[in-house]
Amino acid sequence: MGMVALTYKVMPDSNVDDVSADDIAAQITALKDDVYDVQLCETKPLAFGLKFIQVHVVMNDGSGLSDIFEESMRAIHGTGEIEVLSMGLL
Repeated sequence: MGMVALTYKVMPDSNVDDVSADDIAAQITALKDDVYDVQLCETKPLAFGLKFIQVHVVMNDGSGLSDIFEESMRAIHGTGEIEVLSMGLL
């Protein structure tokens, strides 16, 4: 079984007060385990003081694993939209 590298763009939810992109990034980094290797999770500027989190994760090429990871990110308080920027086999 191969490995898959995914890059996500995670937006903080603008409807939630006191949301910090840095706090969300720290919680996403903590999702690293035996299945999900969160290699990079960085906060980047978007526009007008807004920020987004770019996440690079490597996982096994298994059915539904990326969906489970996305749901784990959605469960973090203050997480808004999640977009897959790139996906590729290693």
